[in-house]
Amino acid sequence: MKQKQILSQLTAYQQGKQTHEIKEEYGLEKIVKLASNENVYGYSSKVKADLSEHLPELNIYPDGHTAELRTALSKRLAVEEDQLIFGSGSEELIQIICRAFVQEGSNTVMAANSFPQYKHNTFIEGGTVKEVSIASDGKHDLEAILEAIDEDTVVVWICAPDNPTGTMNTEDQFLQFMKKCPEDVLVVLDEAYREFVEDEYLLDSTTYTKSFPNLISLRTFSKAYGLAGLRIGYGIGNPELIHNLNVVRGPFNTTSVAQRAATVALEDQAFINETTAKNLEVKEEFYQFLDELNWDYYRSHTNFILVSTPASGLDVFQYLIENGFIIRPGELLGYPNSIRITIGTKEDMQELQHLLQKFDEQIR
Repeated sequence: MKQKQILSQLTAYQQGKQTHEIKEEYGLEKIVKLASNENVYGYSSKVKADLSEHLPELNIYPDGHTAELRTALSKRLAVEEDQLIFGSGSEELIQIICRAFVQEGSNTVMAANSFPQYKHNTFIEGGTVKEVSIASDGKHDLEAILEAIDEDTVVVWICAPDNPTGTMNTEDQFLQFMKKCPEDVLVVLDEAYREFVEDEYLLDSTTYTKSFPNLISLRTFSKAYGLAGLRIGYGIGNPELIHNLNVVRGPFNTTSVAQRAATVALEDQAFINETTAKNLEVKEEFYQFLDELNWDYYRSHTNFILVSTPASGLDVFQYLIENGFIIRPGELLGYPNSIRITIGTKEDMQELQHLLQKFDEQIR
């Protein structure tokens, strides 16, 4: 068949083993999953209560305009409704952006080893990718990214906070970058973990999208809101940009259940505040443990930490999975001899600390 040649050079997403498979393989009764940066505290109880009483008619197509959620979000964010676009997770919006902007002969620019779907979807649409090494502090090197932009660049990807480092640039650094970036290059600010960022570090991206027509902010309900299983995210940009992206978007790309759940979840900011406060507290405690263990790490603005390990990250992964913990080895993320750990509950992280302490003692 005459498929795109690039497909033979790419690989499909490889899902890890399911928890029941791991339990059977290693004879475990309990598995703690700290690999995918999901909300370990679940999701709003108000969402569960609402869906149990108001489950949408599943035989009817969803609202292709996402009207109810659109109105609720526009009020909360103080933006116009035509500044919003919705997707099946913000990941679909990455696909939509690539489909709208990338073609053969064009390129996109990103920080090296940042979220891999930027590269994956650029390649599928026939473009090439320029990867720029991160700065010594783990942040995007925005000056180097500017230097990498050329006449064929159509998109720049800025992951803030970054996945997998958890780092992010300051507001001043980002604004200086936007002022210097060519106006015909789209800047995608991926803010999937925005809700976990402490207030003093937050980027005022909704305001920036009004000042810079070539900027779009991507956000999601999969992380802090805990709706990863429903797949719904959104983008904020200027109306003309959003209109053009909607030409590419499928007509019914978010489900009725996802739209309803996201609308209710948006109203329960108490749940978000509780989640982020717990995450910050447990994360700070884990920092202290890592300092005592003398393992280096990047201070993170998210619900995960990238940690340097005294052995292969794959070895640490194997040791932990045999003891009931699933984390992500850095070798799969472009960071050898490291692991990425989702911040779990206080109890789970204390158990994890015990295991890491034991591992460290075994290899010394």
